[in-house]
Amino acid sequence: MADLPPDRLATDPPFTYVGLDVFGPWMVASRRTRGGLANSKRWVLIFTCLSIRAVHFELIDSLDASTFINALRRFFAIRGPAKQIRSDCGTNFKGACKELGMLAEELSFRSYLNEEGCRWIFNPPHASHMGGAWERLIGVARRILDSMLLQNSHSHLTHEMLATFLAEVSAIMNSRPLAPISSDPNSPALLTPATLLTQKVGVLSPPPGDFEKDFCRQKWKQVQQLASTFWERWRREYLVNLQSRRKWHTNQPNIREGDIVLMKEAQVKRNDWPMALVTKVFPGEDEKVRKIEIKVTKDGKCKTYLRPVSQVILLLSSEEQNE
Repeated sequence: MADLPPDRLATDPPFTYVGLDVFGPWMVASRRTRGGLANSKRWVLIFTCLSIRAVHFELIDSLDASTFINALRRFFAIRGPAKQIRSDCGTNFKGACKELGMLAEELSFRSYLNEEGCRWIFNPPHASHMGGAWERLIGVARRILDSMLLQNSHSHLTHEMLATFLAEVSAIMNSRPLAPISSDPNSPALLTPATLLTQKVGVLSPPPGDFEKDFCRQKWKQVQQLASTFWERWRREYLVNLQSRRKWHTNQPNIREGDIVLMKEAQVKRNDWPMALVTKVFPGEDEKVRKIEIKVTKDGKCKTYLRPVSQVILLLSSEEQNE
């Protein structure tokens, strides 16, 4: 395995080194006609910071060079200029550019990037693992969004609703934990991309109301309903990727007292990642721990729960805390 590229280890500000991908399209209602609603296509550009793994979405209505440069300018205006951009050159990006004639503007586009001090690096074809830093996040988000917006009929979805929904999705993805910043269970603050971007510890809570069961007629409630659906699937499918799935063919270290774990709870609210301290373990007859007692601190109160090890993910072991 090769060493990590320097841009993955850089200490520059967020979105200085960026990974880029595009996916879609989805249909949105663009205008009303006498026969009903006229639909049009929308795509999404995802910018991923290679240092802090934050994501930024730009909604576009075309794949031509002009639209792409406008989206890139919006990204630079919000996040600041980038030093380096990475992307694949397969069907996700460069293949679509060739088909739509975007390469006609390639020379002037590259000269513009060079003048701005930005370098573009294309990964070789069939080498998606070279973009694993952003492809994994994009893959989970794309799979959920495609299943929500392609399989189900969302002809009522407008450009404004889709833009708001994507903003909610980016807030969910940027609220995921990167690493625990404290082993003290009385201060269960998690380091997230949103914390590094906004310099704020709090998370964006959903507005009051139950958007999951009832059919919502108001547009803002429909967006919240979509955001809640994405949150449930993102939390369920993203946490699975963090846990080792080897079908018990090899021995794994037992969870011990003092370990910091992340709880896989189905009842938590959006953007909430409960962290707990293991206070007691219950080994079986084969000395394997399959049940643990954990302590959770929330709003200044401590509670203890019994959980199977399959419902928690080890974040920081007690041995690593003592080193």
